[in-house]
Amino acid sequence: MSIQAWSKAVKQTAREFSLTPLSILSGTIPEGLRGSLYRNGPGRLERNGARVGHWFDGDGAILAVHFTSDGAKAVYRYVKTEGYQLEEKANQYLFPNYGMKAPGFFWNNWVKDVKNAANTSVLSLPDKLLALWEGGYPHSLNPETLETWGKDNLDGLEKNDTFSAHPKVDPHSGDIYNFGVTIGAQTTLNLYQSDSTGKIKKKSCTPIQGTPIIHDFVLAQDYLVFCIPPVRINILPILLGFSSFSDAMKWKPELGTEILVFDRHTLSLKSKAKVEPWFQWHFANGYVNEEGFIVIALVSYADFQTNQFLKEVASTHTKTPSKSSLFSITIDPQTGKLKDREELLDRACDFPIVPPQQVGQPWRYTYLACHRDGVNISQELYGAIACFDHQTGNLTVADMGENLYPSEP
Repeated sequence: MSIQAWSKAVKQTAREFSLTPLSILSGTIPEGLRGSLYRNGPGRLERNGARVGHWFDGDGAILAVHFTSDGAKAVYRYVKTEGYQLEEKANQYLFPNYGMKAPGFFWNNWVKDVKNAANTSVLSLPDKLLALWEGGYPHSLNPETLETWGKDNLDGLEKNDTFSAHPKVDPHSGDIYNFGVTIGAQTTLNLYQSDSTGKIKKKSCTPIQGTPIIHDFVLAQDYLVFCIPPVRINILPILLGFSSFSDAMKWKPELGTEILVFDRHTLSLKSKAKVEPWFQWHFANGYVNEEGFIVIALVSYADFQTNQFLKEVASTHTKTPSKSSLFSITIDPQTGKLKDREELLDRACDFPIVPPQQVGQPWRYTYLACHRDGVNISQELYGAIACFDHQTGNLTVADMGENLYPSEP
């Protein structure tokens, strides 16, 4: 079995470092560049010889690079969640997680909550940085030193609420929109509207069918749009301690993908419809065209094999092909029905993003992570950053070169 270069980074546990001036190895820092770059991701995938069950189980670790008039300085620290601290002290994994069961007897899963890994993304607020994870509360941190201050209910989250990892910030009002899924006798999709400080000022709750996986959504001017793929979680074996969440997820294409359209001002459900099945982790952006239809760009997968591939990433050996493409869909907000679905780019990619000032607005360029030409996509991670021009259909690719891997754009 061939060993890919990326596996060395995944296999090694990332090491923290305190605020450190950065030396320039090549070139210069652009004149006038000021601000902070924050990145979050799974930093620890192994503890005392035991590896996590899925890439999503790794403890969140945040890199901050601060650009000032004196140059650049950086700090890298783990988010000191309660679970992280207890496992650090015990030097072993203790809690169930996305792809893991609690060690020991199966009933350990009954009495232990799923660990909040705080490992998916960040939200920069005026006086704090939030480390986000879709299964629970965010954690607030010192934006300069990355000291963990603790769980944050944003003055509005209730006990069993979750606050997902891909909030959308309206570039005009500064309002923040996000969601969370509450699992119980009735699964509920909770929508939140926060002010620019993160304080929740409006919330709505909408019952949804079954127990689906919802990772991202779209702000499109006056609408919030969700595409719920046909993945359903079988809760019973999880509750009995026989399965992790990931292993209890089943691809059920016969259910189709469900589209939910919400009024972003009232957070009320406006329309819904079921369409042909696909799976997506991430959306690029959305807007309303001149005809009043919602246009959305997203990275679409034909099935749920992507989850198996990401599980294999944690083991450092991948073999499952997981092909994706950039698509555009057009939705009638009055009915939720698809008017059009078009493949824009037939190239394995993900992590699409647009400049923050264009979120929810018409845009021209979508930036993505993609594979280098000629690589085996079942064995490699993304090795290039690309820019797709929606006006011309052209793709510009910045290839990092062999054995070099960019982060998300």
